[in-house]
Amino acid sequence: MKNRYTLFIILVSISVAVLIHFPELVSLFDVFEGRKLFPGMTPMDVANEVFFTFISLVVLFEVNILLFHFNQSAVKITWQKMVLSLILTWLLSSLLGKCFVFLHHTFNIPAIDAMVHHYLHPLRDFIMTCTVSGSCYIAYLIRRQQEVVVENQQLQAENILNQYEALKNQLNPHMLFNSLNTLRSLVREDQEKAQEYIQELSRVLRYTLQGNESRSVFLKDEMDFVSAYIFLLKMRFEDNLFFDIRIDKRYESYLLPPMAVQMLIENAVKHNEISNRRPLTIRICTESGRLIVSNPVQPKLTASAGTGIGLANLAKRYTLLYKQEIQITENENFTVCIPLISNIL
Repeated sequence: MKNRYTLFIILVSISVAVLIHFPELVSLFDVFEGRKLFPGMTPMDVANEVFFTFISLVVLFEVNILLFHFNQSAVKITWQKMVLSLILTWLLSSLLGKCFVFLHHTFNIPAIDAMVHHYLHPLRDFIMTCTVSGSCYIAYLIRRQQEVVVENQQLQAENILNQYEALKNQLNPHMLFNSLNTLRSLVREDQEKAQEYIQELSRVLRYTLQGNESRSVFLKDEMDFVSAYIFLLKMRFEDNLFFDIRIDKRYESYLLPPMAVQMLIENAVKHNEISNRRPLTIRICTESGRLIVSNPVQPKLTASAGTGIGLANLAKRYTLLYKQEIQITENENFTVCIPLISNIL
């Protein structure tokens, strides 16, 4: 930032130094007008005037920075400071001009002696004053605005992280509650199966806790976890629940939120009838950079109103993490398409 501010000062100083002496520069190429307005003027005279104006502008900028700290957005610049800056800059500009005239007469430094040129000095001092103080204040406002933008982005990032953590904390108890309900049913029906279920459930919960530390997981790791979760479901529903899984290996290194596929499977199991009369088949496949989970719509005879926490949670996580949306379609089949995020950025 310091280098950029220095470059800004140099570019402004060069531009203003050239523009202030634009009449003299034009007169160099018009011999007739040059002799009338600036008699005896040489290119060296103009070059010295431009160079001294450039040096004066740099000095004026540095004085304003040292006294009023325009380059520090943390320092508040009031209108009183601006008025003081204008007055001080004008006085200092006039003083520097007189110093150049003194050097010209004392050491015979090349300079323009034309009367018109001397009459323009007060106007040029005013222009330099407004340029220096105005540029400093504009640079201060820009720097302050940039820092406000950065602060807002940091706050937004922290807010997104807080929202994401809240969503994960919301999802895990939801999954655990459903698993414990399943375990309670198995304990009553078959204690041997319940023990095996507990062993696989521990693997599922271990992944859940590890996933809580990650924002994204590889599809391969997610599907390894899903296979353990499917084992738990098959123990409960036996031959009434089927899975058709077709995952293209080229997508195994793609990313998605942890427990995304598990949640979609859980959603299908929760809202559809699964019985000898109506077995349920859940299809999981990859296609065109997306993972698709689909199942036929088989409403339960006794429909329970769901909270919709699972899909809403997944949609919010995709928005917060990847700025992307999931797609949900429902007709004869209920289908959810979730984007797979390339790990190559």
